[in-house]
Amino acid sequence: MALLRFRIPNSFLGKREGTFALKLLCFTFSVFIFCEFLIYYIVIIQCHWPQLEAQDPRATEKTSNSVLKAMFLSDTHLLGEIGGHWLDKLRREWQMERAFQTALWLLQPEIVFILGDVFDEGKWSSPQAWSDDVRRYQKMFRHPASIELIAIVGNHDIGFHYEMTEYKLQRFSEVFNFTSEKLITRKGINFVMVNSVALEGDGCIICRTAEAKLAELSHQLNCSLQEPSQSRKRCSDVDKLPSSAPILLQHYPLYRRSDAKCTGEDSAPLDKKNYIFKEKYDVVSKEASQKLLWWFHPRLILSGHTHSACEVLHNGKIPEISIPSFSWRNRNNPSFIVGSITPTDFSLYKCFLPFENTVLTIYCAAGAVLLVLVLAHFYPLVTPFHFVQRLITKYKAV
Repeated sequence: MALLRFRIPNSFLGKREGTFALKLLCFTFSVFIFCEFLIYYIVIIQCHWPQLEAQDPRATEKTSNSVLKAMFLSDTHLLGEIGGHWLDKLRREWQMERAFQTALWLLQPEIVFILGDVFDEGKWSSPQAWSDDVRRYQKMFRHPASIELIAIVGNHDIGFHYEMTEYKLQRFSEVFNFTSEKLITRKGINFVMVNSVALEGDGCIICRTAEAKLAELSHQLNCSLQEPSQSRKRCSDVDKLPSSAPILLQHYPLYRRSDAKCTGEDSAPLDKKNYIFKEKYDVVSKEASQKLLWWFHPRLILSGHTHSACEVLHNGKIPEISIPSFSWRNRNNPSFIVGSITPTDFSLYKCFLPFENTVLTIYCAAGAVLLVLVLAHFYPLVTPFHFVQRLITKYKAV
């Protein structure tokens, strides 16, 4: 069977074709730069630090310095060696790196919290695989010394309760300086970081240690919030903290039946909203949730795990915000939250990242434009329809 042959014009090797090829290259390079770099600046520059209700827009520098600028993200799920295809790693990790670095450069937060599931395979990765994952994490989420980054443990970092071990918890703690049930204070604001995987309530060693530490922190906070005359005896040996209701940070959300009442474009899809959550797997158990609320009386709770957004009001007054995943691998429209926080007030603002389907659409459109330009250049007097028709005719003739 004879082969269909195309006659390449002699002028292809000339100057005109060289200029055309250069134009195509410049067009392709421009699209690449836009989709892989510029689009992050265009989208994230629309994000801004929210203003506190009691804050005067003309606030002095001294007043502004008393406000903590905090950034919260969750569920980065860096892929491991077992289930992570190299192309998936390259694409999604580049997306998170560009998004994170762009956000740092544009917003300049003072502190960043990652609310668990930093890694996807921390629960079963070997020491060598763990070291490789940590190296990639440190490259992606590099930050200047002026910005503090704190990661909270999630089930994919150390495993669900039945997979969790002291060894896995220890290696996570060594990398992230994370201590289960830890309290940090910044600018008079108390943050309580909870290992929600350990709130199983079955008396395991890690669980008992976690609950004992939480009770100790609760006592310390309550002593700090009370008047000295009321707590003189009970709190004589307690190191006092700033008198500020804490902000609770954890991976699992507190107990809720489902995401049925969650709203917003980044809430759970319709087919998953009525899924009934399993306690100690999808959410913290009812019992542990009530304990945390009773122990700390937090003014705000921030969590992750579900990969979708949700806002819940506990006991009619305590807001909890579940932060969606930061990765394209888990959702088309990732986001993060920035907050302006003082010891007595807070204001939050959600910032979206570029949508993955937007980037793919731009690439597809650019590919179509390139195809049309090439056809128009080599067959200037033939319309695309006639060009295809000619090909079919020649093929039949053969």
